[in-house]
Amino acid sequence: MTAQNSQNSAARTLVRKVFDAGVAAADPARAVTEALGRRPVGAGPGGRLVIVAIGKAALGMARAAMQACGRAEVLAVTNYENAADLPGAVVMAAGHPVPDTQGEAAARAVESLLQSLGAGDRVLALISGGGSALLPAPVAGLSLDDKAMVNRLLLGSGASITEMNLVRQQLSRLKGGGFLRAAAPAEVTALILSDVIGDDLRVIASGPTVAPIGTRAEAAATLRDRGLWDKVPEVVRAHLSAEAPEAPEPEALPGADNRLVGSNGLSVGAMAEAAARAGQAAQVVDTPLDGDVAEAAALLGALGPGLWLLGGETTVVLRGTGRGGRNQELALRVALIAEEGGWPEGWVFLSGGTDGRDGPTDAAGGLVDAGTLGRIRAAGLDPRALLDENDSYAALEAAGDLLMTGATGTNVADLQVLFRP
Repeated sequence: MTAQNSQNSAARTLVRKVFDAGVAAADPARAVTEALGRRPVGAGPGGRLVIVAIGKAALGMARAAMQACGRAEVLAVTNYENAADLPGAVVMAAGHPVPDTQGEAAARAVESLLQSLGAGDRVLALISGGGSALLPAPVAGLSLDDKAMVNRLLLGSGASITEMNLVRQQLSRLKGGGFLRAAAPAEVTALILSDVIGDDLRVIASGPTVAPIGTRAEAAATLRDRGLWDKVPEVVRAHLSAEAPEAPEPEALPGADNRLVGSNGLSVGAMAEAAARAGQAAQVVDTPLDGDVAEAAALLGALGPGLWLLGGETTVVLRGTGRGGRNQELALRVALIAEEGGWPEGWVFLSGGTDGRDGPTDAAGGLVDAGTLGRIRAAGLDPRALLDENDSYAALEAAGDLLMTGATGTNVADLQVLFRP
């Protein structure tokens, strides 16, 4: 191994270790255990305690809650990749990021359980990212196919998570406080693991236990702004155009004790601590890495030498027919910027989803270096052409630079690590 290759290998090992520390800091079981240790939750005299866990971190959160709370009825809904047996709980798996019939069945099961509760009962809601797609409950007049089509269009439009969930809330019975209405008059406590930059509780999993983001009219305006109004099903346009009262103010909803127990910012902080333990001073970029992936790549390209740590969630506008995700595309774009900018050898960049899945692929993201583009070209592929086709997966696969973690059981959006000597 040459000295340059050895240096590059060490840098790749470092950025992966730092990223893994960020994922570990989002451990849902630890977050729940600490939250319930500070303020326990239990059923009242003669009442039932029901635990409903929703999202990619549902099983880890439910397991910890069951240990902390003791006897309870437990229903957990998670994505297929994270599904597993959990003794003492009913576990239902569903599709993500596009909702499916299993998710619709899970939503009915959640509604049925909540509607069976009375004034002396207590609900512990455990909410994490992914809940929007995993629990589709179409409003009257809409079908699951209608919701799935809207979801696919939004995913490919470059819409932010706030815009997506504003629309989703207006098409669902459980989102935007619908969970609270179904559970009333039972008391609800929610422990929330945030996958949303800024930690707006209305946006995380489409806010089942908080007020909605906006109104039907605002949801319709979002679809128009994204050029999707004429593409969504007619019944969706009719629903969003119907006369309806403004979204209720928070006080109009049944009350809930909502607690944030984990976030992207906490994971970025954990990455900085891991870098320090490795003897590396790191610089944290306080501004979230969000918005269009091309703009995010340009921001990264402007950073100078050092170890840089970031968190956020970018968006991608689909123009091609390839496979990939926002993290893979960001990694490929940074590799191209590095080549064009003549970066010195030894740089390494990692962008990955903390949930272990980037877009509709089995990769968490990408881990690229100065040799990435050469390896792609040696395989007979053109990295720029693949990028234009939104085919970052094929490009990084050819380079051996896909970031593969498997399902992590948590989700606090994305993390990035850039090392420039």
